[in-house]
Amino acid sequence: MDWKTDWGLRGRMAFTMFLLFALYVVFVGALTVYFGDFLFPLIMLGGFAVAQYFFSDKLALRSMGAREVDPDEYPDLHRRIERLSQQADLPKPTVAVANTRVPNAFATGRNKKNATVAVTTGLLESLDEDELDGVLAHELAHVKNRDVMVMTIASFLSTIAFFIVRWGWLLGGDNRQGAPVIVAILVSLVVWVVSFLLIRALSRYREYSADRGAALITGKPGALASALMTIDGRMDKVPKEDLREEAEMNAFFIIPIKAGFVGKIASTHPSTENRIERLRELEKEMETA
Repeated sequence: MDWKTDWGLRGRMAFTMFLLFALYVVFVGALTVYFGDFLFPLIMLGGFAVAQYFFSDKLALRSMGAREVDPDEYPDLHRRIERLSQQADLPKPTVAVANTRVPNAFATGRNKKNATVAVTTGLLESLDEDELDGVLAHELAHVKNRDVMVMTIASFLSTIAFFIVRWGWLLGGDNRQGAPVIVAILVSLVVWVVSFLLIRALSRYREYSADRGAALITGKPGALASALMTIDGRMDKVPKEDLREEAEMNAFFIIPIKAGFVGKIASTHPSTENRIERLRELEKEMETA
């Protein structure tokens, strides 16, 4: 299946990445002016970013309490992921399951050959066959689009900005009480806040892209739309203590945990209603293609 490229979506992603790039150019320039010895912390944080890139899959699985499972334990899940991986032209990823009532799924891994798709037991109990295929295809689309790598790179300098906001006074040496360090901290604060919002916007656009990818892989946009409605409805029935335990994984989940007005502004995901509307439009587009 194929359809016309969503140039509006691609344009918004490109514009957001351009704004991030421009913001970071200004940020690096400011650091060069105000910190003569900033190379060491830059290298140190770069090392952290590299470690995150290579070990993000293990960290994510550990955070969720998910474990790798073999085909003997979950034969149907393995068969589905293997079939959908072939349809997506991807190597079969590692399969993991988290024992929690929160119905959700996520993908992690630095590239297509080192990817993991994880689901919760709550998800497996909530969806029918087509809905489950839609969710798994969405996660495989994240793998195909290299979203872990993109978001890690996009957030690197934002992490540095946060580090300076918190610990910048230590980087000024004998001059740490002077105006240059104060200015650098203020610049870093602005960069961190703006980049935080831009990265969240980029994440939301990539969710739309993964939804389109899932529709392409399965040929059934309506199945993913139905799955989103089912998961969103089940979220309201999950005990609050379970939701709090999973809140730190919002960026990975197919549907984030709701956190009021501030949560919506800084959300890593679009609203379920908007995603379903776009999937319904895709369904009509594919039917008339």
